[in-house]
Amino acid sequence: MIGVQFNVGKTREALKAAIAELQDMTPVYEDVAEYMSEKTRRRFIEGKAPDGTAWAPKSEGTLARYKRLGYGNLGKTLIGPSKALSRQILSFVSKDGVVIGSAQIYARVMQEGAAKGAFGTDARGRPLPWGRIPAREWLGISAREAIDIVAIVEEHLGRTLDL
Repeated sequence: MIGVQFNVGKTREALKAAIAELQDMTPVYEDVAEYMSEKTRRRFIEGKAPDGTAWAPKSEGTLARYKRLGYGNLGKTLIGPSKALSRQILSFVSKDGVVIGSAQIYARVMQEGAAKGAFGTDARGRPLPWGRIPAREWLGISAREAIDIVAIVEEHLGRTLDL
């Protein structure tokens, strides 16, 4: 009878190292956060949702308002005078995972949209927002990005399991 034992020597040490790495995935999550932050920034350049659909353009009213206020031609969707939403993409990494988002108060409205008057009225009785804001999904993971995230994890574990 012939027997093979897999839990000895280099194999055993590699498996122990892999188990240890899986206990704290923070280094993997840091790479995923960096990757997804960059992909999210690119969406503002391309003007597209994670699924590849183009964002709704700015309304004529918004463009006219920007021009009237002296902001010039800010025609790119989701790019306002401060450019804060596109420039201040935040990532939080812990041993439990990654969160990508924004601290901007209007970030969720840009992601999900809002109906005219959804937030009540201002002091003069005008609706807030003053017009319908279409959803422009800027957060999320595309099918390609999901594959790339798996590759990032495989790369980390592959280094550990390199026999």
